[in-house]
Amino acid sequence: MTIAVWTYAVYLVVSATITVWVAETLARHGRVFLIDVFHGNVARADAVNRLLVVGFYLLNLAGVLFNLALGSSVTTAMEGVHFLSSKIGLVLTVLGTMHFFNLIVLTVIRCWSQRRRRAIP
Repeated sequence: MTIAVWTYAVYLVVSATITVWVAETLARHGRVFLIDVFHGNVARADAVNRLLVVGFYLLNLAGVLFNLALGSSVTTAMEGVHFLSSKIGLVLTVLGTMHFFNLIVLTVIRCWSQRRRRAIP
């Protein structure tokens, strides 16, 4: 196998592993937050949590695959290291951005829900 194939394989394995780890960590620790957002409705919170995880996987793994095709080809070990650092760095940036976007959306939903709960006599 060539350096390019090894580099691409390492990129895919590392990116997929990071994506799965982040998704499962967010789902596990975000469950309490979702239960609060949905006023203690555990079934609804768990359902939304799983749907968010599936969407997270779809978007991030698609991005990983699209990102693989971008850039130059790898012919040396140094180019492989450069490829891996830039591609995995981009994956981490996208994962972090999606995490903060989800937090913002859920915080807005929670605030709206609390205001609505206080307005109902």
